[in-house]
Amino acid sequence: MRPWLLLPPQWAHDLSSLGLPLYSLIHGRKTPHWKSFTWRGLEFANPMGIAGGVDKNAEHLKEWWALGCGFVEVGTITPRAQTPNPGKIMDRDLELQAMWNKMGFPSDGGDEVFHNLASYAPNYRTPIFVNIGKNRHTPNNDAVADYLTLVDQFRPFADAFVVNISSPNTAGLRDLQKKENLRALIGPIVDRVSHFEPTPVLVKLSPDMGEEGLAEAVSNCQELGVDGFVLTNTTLSRPAGCHFPAEGGLSGAPLKQLSQRALQIAVQTLGKKREGLLLVSVGGIMSPEDVFERLQMGADLVQIYSALVFHGPGFFHDVARRYNDGR
Repeated sequence: MRPWLLLPPQWAHDLSSLGLPLYSLIHGRKTPHWKSFTWRGLEFANPMGIAGGVDKNAEHLKEWWALGCGFVEVGTITPRAQTPNPGKIMDRDLELQAMWNKMGFPSDGGDEVFHNLASYAPNYRTPIFVNIGKNRHTPNNDAVADYLTLVDQFRPFADAFVVNISSPNTAGLRDLQKKENLRALIGPIVDRVSHFEPTPVLVKLSPDMGEEGLAEAVSNCQELGVDGFVLTNTTLSRPAGCHFPAEGGLSGAPLKQLSQRALQIAVQTLGKKREGLLLVSVGGIMSPEDVFERLQMGADLVQIYSALVFHGPGFFHDVARRYNDGR
């Protein structure tokens, strides 16, 4: 039974803040250990986590831990609070197993999210990745100031930063992936974290770049000293029969091939330079088999979003059970 699928998508999304604690209270258990590993001193009981956008304001870490996450990514966080884009911002297609959104970084802002994370600090159970972005009205040539503000603010609680420059729902944001803009943005972020106890910096890239463009972005980021990649964000492409608007990001099953392609390109591009870098695969991971396939393809970690909608929050424990049954 997935009663939330009977509700309009926006209602289901808004009510999840009430339903998730109840579900985790009934079905929650210890974080399952499978394919555990350590990276940069961070211990991952298992390689599965939630994608950025699921818990934008770090309000439900206790629930995600109870539901089996091996790590949690919060955000995207913006320095100043901002509302979603106007109009309809989300939809789903049950037949295609697809999600659509044009939220545009709705955020309670850095101060509120910092307060939320501080309340969890004494009881950390998994690594926490902090996904950071710029406010929509900050021009690209000033964007680095927004990102650095968040790096400075969240350093006490971030086990890694995810620099989001690939959402299709903030006008002009993806231009930051271009070579000339990457150096101006990523360079100062890497420099800033290196002045103290270093916090890993991951870059989240778009699935909509051509193969050459994606390979170039990976190479450029690696040369700038990043510690890994999150591959990928949502896509502006649409499969046949899709009724969603042209604007807004698509996720779920139709994103699978593009996300797989991005992972393959990153593995091939990095080659021997891959050592020590973290690859996180997200997009179109809808079944336990999808999880295992991404890990076999070279991902260190995987993240889910749409699978939580179409299969439910028990997905993490379902995957753990399938893995252990197959050993």
